[in-house]
Amino acid sequence: MTFSKQKIVETIKASGMVPLFTHDDPKDAQEVIEASYAGGVRVFEFTNRKKNSFEVFSHLLSAREKYPDLMLGIGTVMDGPTTKRFIDAGAHFIISPIMKPEMAEVCHAHDMLWIPGCATATEIVNAKQLGAEVIKIFPGSVLGPNFVSSIMPVVPDLQLMITGGVEPTEASLSSWFKAGAMCVGMGSQLFTKDILQQRNWPLLKQRVEETLRLVKAIRK
Repeated sequence: MTFSKQKIVETIKASGMVPLFTHDDPKDAQEVIEASYAGGVRVFEFTNRKKNSFEVFSHLLSAREKYPDLMLGIGTVMDGPTTKRFIDAGAHFIISPIMKPEMAEVCHAHDMLWIPGCATATEIVNAKQLGAEVIKIFPGSVLGPNFVSSIMPVVPDLQLMITGGVEPTEASLSSWFKAGAMCVGMGSQLFTKDILQQRNWPLLKQRVEETLRLVKAIRK
């Protein structure tokens, strides 16, 4: 199944949370995705941080009959050739911690959603001019909610995803959404070491459900 850029953006906006995760074991990575899917996740970012991330990601795509309406993108992509490689593999969207114009060119050529990482007003404006519909604010832990609330009135029609330092707590999530975030990305705070070491997938499903409920309640 393929998804339009509009459909992916709408789904991200509706859920308010995009999990991000990486693992070098295809089976464990698939278990994490299946537990997240069972918990209500429909947009998932697998990050390109391991030596075999391409192979693991390809495996996850090959198992998509188990999560047919999941939009599965790749994160931590840093250049044009890597972008092209993951698009050819079947990624539904591309996320980067940096703002690199050559990645925009590749994504636009393939009508692919591109979510670049920005940390300054200049990068945000440049990303918008290059066609980014959603912009990742990274690292959120350094920039803080005040950065978001300050930039929102300056640049019109921003749709910001906050990644880095977001916690699945009412205090953390409220601060970001009140500042104007469209959604948050969440990794190690959601996929804790204990859960992964114990392979406690029912607990992970529960944690995902609770976080999505919390996000929904805060955004009402």
